[in-house]
Amino acid sequence: MLEQLINTVNNALYSYILITVLVLGGLYFSIRTKCVQFRLIKEQFKAVIEKPENGVSSFQALMVSTASRVGTGNIIGVSTALCLGGFGSVFWMWIIAIIGSASAFVESTLAQIYKRKGSDGSYGGPAYYIESSLHNRPLAIVFSVLLIITYGFGFNMLASYNLQSTFSGYSFYDANVTPWIIGIIVAIVVGYCLFGGGKRVIKVTSTLVPVMGVAYIVTALIIVFMNIGILPNIIKTIFIEAFDFKAIFGGFSGSCVIFGIKRGLFSNEAGVGSAPNASASAEVKHPVKQGLVQILSVFIDTILVCSATAFLCMSSGVEPSAELSGAPYVQAALTETLGAFGPIFITVAMILFAFTTLIGNLYYVDKCIFHIYGKMPGKAFMSAYYIIVSAIIFLGAGLNADLLWGIADLTMGGMALINMPVILYLGKYAFRALKDYEKQRKNGVEPVFKVKNIDLPHKTDYWN
Repeated sequence: MLEQLINTVNNALYSYILITVLVLGGLYFSIRTKCVQFRLIKEQFKAVIEKPENGVSSFQALMVSTASRVGTGNIIGVSTALCLGGFGSVFWMWIIAIIGSASAFVESTLAQIYKRKGSDGSYGGPAYYIESSLHNRPLAIVFSVLLIITYGFGFNMLASYNLQSTFSGYSFYDANVTPWIIGIIVAIVVGYCLFGGGKRVIKVTSTLVPVMGVAYIVTALIIVFMNIGILPNIIKTIFIEAFDFKAIFGGFSGSCVIFGIKRGLFSNEAGVGSAPNASASAEVKHPVKQGLVQILSVFIDTILVCSATAFLCMSSGVEPSAELSGAPYVQAALTETLGAFGPIFITVAMILFAFTTLIGNLYYVDKCIFHIYGKMPGKAFMSAYYIIVSAIIFLGAGLNADLLWGIADLTMGGMALINMPVILYLGKYAFRALKDYEKQRKNGVEPVFKVKNIDLPHKTDYWN
């Protein structure tokens, strides 16, 4: 009954409300920034390689947010969308990423503007810009609670389940025992990283994410080139199914549009309000630089990694079906093209993807716990918290995947419904910051930000 109730709410949320809010919001930001996601591509790469004198670099903040974005959703989520929504869902993933990247720019720029000073650097995110600008602590706390439920519980339990599910094709797998064994191993390793603090989290993700992403994309490209003859037909099928309006409106809640938007949003998180928690930690000279870096994160996640999974599966010749939904479809596709090496590769990829997702998600959760608590909690509190989240990861390995998807979709939708209206309201300050950044660039100087340049009426810890 719980699963049915959650699915009913999610169908209404994603079929009507979130589509309107995210797509129209993203289009508005794209127009107001004059398509910053395309205009300033060169600036995006400049910003990501800039090194601060001290503190967290833009690249490190990018890797933390990409660690959370680039996870099991890029494999399992895309596979689910293909099996249940069809090839056309890939097109709608692209659309939500392209449009949403403008939202990612705005929310991350705002996170930088309103960030706060801490003992070990800067921190911030939606909870902080909600409280600082709207003076509405209850709403900020509601957002923090939703993020904790979404990332600390829903997504991390789901990542743990997805990780163990990749072992289901091996002969040693026992559905009653193996998930729990894998769950306890993952929980212990994640706990070790957490007890090392935020710097260990940043170090782990900034090392693993580039290696993981490059290896996965290269393998997908090899498979695509092995089957290059059917590539034109695949692309044709994507566009035909994406615009098959008779099929779409015949069953909208289960159509390629909905699955594309759901899994695209789950994967890139643009406008949801998660990535700004990482963006606020970067030490940059101008907030716009981190906004530009987050555009790159969305593109890496969806345009590169999600597309890699989609083309890997579609070019294999294995037909998607409801029975193959999730890891089995990817495993079948890799087995068809790479033989016995295929399942081994996807298992290793899933371990790395899931692990970095777990670490990146808990980085976000940390920031929201600090917000609710009002300061950095004591050692005893944090130790208890790390034990609890490790236990949650363990439990997720053996629970029902459909229920976990439903909970994660519901609470993430709640985050977006709070964050999007807020950044629409505060967007004018991000637009002014962008104008200030481009003006300085045009004058041939390295952009440096001051809040007086955008007439910000709110108190900030930085930029004064």
